[in-house]
This record gives sequence, structure tokens and C-alpha cells, in this order.
Amino acid sequence: MVWPLLAVILGLALLVWSADRFIDGAATTARHFGMPALLIGMVIVGFGTSAPEMVVSALAAGQGNAGIALGNAYGSNITNIALILGLTALISPIAVHSQVLRKELPILMLVTALAAWQLWDRELTRLEAVVLLLLFAGLMAWTIRQGLRQKADALSDEFEQELASHTMPLRRALFWLAAGLLLLIASSRLLVWGAVAIAQGLGVSDLIIGLTIVAVGTSLPELASSIIAARRNEHDIALGNIIGSNLFNTLAVVGIAGAIQPMVADPEILTRDIAVMATLTAALFAFGYGICGGGRIGRCAGGLLLASYAGYTGYLMVSVFGG
Repeated sequence: MVWPLLAVILGLALLVWSADRFIDGAATTARHFGMPALLIGMVIVGFGTSAPEMVVSALAAGQGNAGIALGNAYGSNITNIALILGLTALISPIAVHSQVLRKELPILMLVTALAAWQLWDRELTRLEAVVLLLLFAGLMAWTIRQGLRQKADALSDEFEQELASHTMPLRRALFWLAAGLLLLIASSRLLVWGAVAIAQGLGVSDLIIGLTIVAVGTSLPELASSIIAARRNEHDIALGNIIGSNLFNTLAVVGIAGAIQPMVADPEILTRDIAVMATLTAALFAFGYGICGGGRIGRCAGGLLLASYAGYTGYLMVSVFGG
């Protein structure tokens, strides 16, 4: 059990570090070829922060570990809202603007409903996975178009300043782009091996490991970026980071994993995990409309989110070790 545990710890550390290097290399390379700062932030950085979930779930699916592949995606969504957004709100209450309530959150709810419908028969077919990927491509195209139609704003200026502070020669950027990607794959393999070995050693399903250890570990980039945004009072970035990550996980991460290998899901994924994910997403609506915070995710809401995460994790542990 010692070696698998070390593999998970080392794999998670390398995963987060290599994702950061991959983002730096990709963003600087795109900048060298004239890509606008706003698009770099929305596309390159957006993909980069979710790269750990994507690579881990893809490798897990390819190796036949559906529990880790799906648990990582849906567990990361639960972690993003309950743990990361809860901690972020305790640091600095997050304003929920009307545009988020009108556009982003309804889209996330519809995508969550689609995930539940697809897994109603406990199977994710390759065709269903392709549907998820097509929806993700359409959503990305719409988001990019909306971003390009807007005039320069605070978000664009933020990305411009961030890029200016991370300049590097093109050759070095290409090196970190390639090295970061290779390390992402290698660390993901190490993490998946360790997680499967721990699950087998403890006699628990790989789904539980995917929902807990793997999901929290692959969500560390979102945790770091959200806390930094909250401390700078950049509420749009903090909330948008979480909503964007959850959309990416539900559509792209699950879609890629299912396209690689159709999966059979444990019944608990639908009745427990997707149900919790949907409830937390609905809670964001409630907070945005003034329940427990007056149109924002305040410290009261943050405390409730953290309590719900503790309760959910505790339930998982009791279901495993409580007989």
C-alpha cells in the first residue's frame, strides 16, 4: 500500500506542476503567433486548468477503469462547487451577476440534466460521448464569438497583464508545451495506477477513489486560480472559472473518455453523485437570487457549501467502511 500511496502523491504533484508548465508554454506560443489575449485566456487557459481531469479520465477509460473516469469528472464538479467555491466565498463573498443567472447557470443545469439522462440506463455509449463532444464544440464556438464581439474589458486586460508577466522565447515556450504535455500523461498514468491499487488494497470500488482523492487532486488548479481571483476581488473570474470547469468536465472530459471506451456506470453515479451535483448547481441559482446572501455567494452560503461537501464525503466514507 505504501508504493501506491506514494504514486498518488507524486502523480498529483507532477500533474498540477506539469499543467502549469503546459499552460505557460501554450499561452506564450499562441501569443507569439498573434492570438488575442482574451482568446488565450478563454481557450488555452480554460483547457489547461481542466487538462488534469481530461488526461486522467481518458487514460482511466482506456484501461477499463470507468469508475475513475466518471468519478473524476463528476467528483471534480462536486468539489468545484462545494469545496472550492465554498472556500472562495469564505475568503471573499462572490457577487452573482444577472448575466450568469440568465446564461451560464441555465446552460450548466441543462448539461447536468443531459448527463443524468444519458446515464439513466447505466451506460455511456460512443454515440452519446460524441454528442457531448459536439455540444462542447458548439458551446466553445459560441463563447469565443461572444468574447470577440465584446470590446476590451477588465477580463481582457487581466489576461493581457498576465501574459506580459510570463514572456519567454518561442523555443522555450515550445519546449514547455511539449514537456508539459508529456509530463501530464506520465503523471496521470502514475496517478491512475496508484488509485486503482489503493482501491483494490482497501477493497473499495475505483469509483470512490475517483470521487475523492483523484477528484480533489485534479481540481487543485481551479482551487488556486479561484482563491487568487477572490483575493483580488475578481468575482467574475472566480465564478466563471468554476462554471467553465464544470461544463468542460461534463461535456469534454466525459465525452473524450466515452469516445475512447464506452462505459458501464455504477448505479450510485446517477442516484447519488449526479443528484448531488445537480442539487449544488441549483443551490447556486438560489444564492444568486438572494437566499443566504442577498444575490451573492457570501460567507453564509460558503459555509453551507463546505458543510455539504463534508456531509457528502462523510457519507461516502460511511458507505465504504461503515458496513
